[in-house]
Amino acid sequence: MLLLCGLLTLMASCTRPPAHASPTTAPPARSGGSAQHLGQFEQGAVAGPVEPDRRVGAIFLDGGSQHVCTGSVLHSAGGNLVLTAAHCLAGATQFSFAPGMAGDGPPADVWTADNVYLDPRWLASKDPHADYAIARVSSDHAGSVESHAGLALTLGTAPPPGSHVTVVGYPTGVGGSPIGCQGRTAVTDGGFPSLICDGLVNGTSGAPWVSGTTVIGVIGGFERGGCAENVSYSAPFDQHISQLLARAEAGGPGDPVPVDLDDPC
Repeated sequence: MLLLCGLLTLMASCTRPPAHASPTTAPPARSGGSAQHLGQFEQGAVAGPVEPDRRVGAIFLDGGSQHVCTGSVLHSAGGNLVLTAAHCLAGATQFSFAPGMAGDGPPADVWTADNVYLDPRWLASKDPHADYAIARVSSDHAGSVESHAGLALTLGTAPPPGSHVTVVGYPTGVGGSPIGCQGRTAVTDGGFPSLICDGLVNGTSGAPWVSGTTVIGVIGGFERGGCAENVSYSAPFDQHISQLLARAEAGGPGDPVPVDLDDPC
């Protein structure tokens, strides 16, 4: 689920254990399954192919053809904000977002980040409680990314234990379609929301945890989202991310993206 070590020289993001990490290739496609509607997944199901959601897209770094993380369209007054995990951007000088991407060819709808906004705790110490980023994006299209997607996710707060969430993300690779899973949340002793779902592989970092039309987490936080492939985490959404959204909506200067990032796994 996390960015692959060695994907970019400048990036030092973590991966899952070696058995799950493929430094240069996307995870193999799952056999025997066509895309499912999200409502067909049962609690505890292994993540499987789902139909694209225009609110969710793939993240590309520094003009590369391989997408390495996932982001989502975040509702705002200007309609031009995208949410992902902060650790996804380590070492990158530029990133782009392709909402609703599907198919083997290059995405037709690509939005470039003009400014990135990070929690001061992440800038100071890579605090996993602040492992989220909001970017202001633009493209050659008229209008905003939210108007093109037709809808967006409203920012919420961390889910209490037992909350039902849907997670959709893009396995690392070139082209491809999303995978998704549904389950119920728990909370670690350190205050990180957690979700048991097998198969949320490398590339799904930054994937939104969705309840209705609200995003209440993203894959990240503790262990940069989890060292084991069957358990995912999120940074706890609280007043800090609300303050970050307000700053991003105001449209002021963005933050420098840190280069260094330790591997907690």
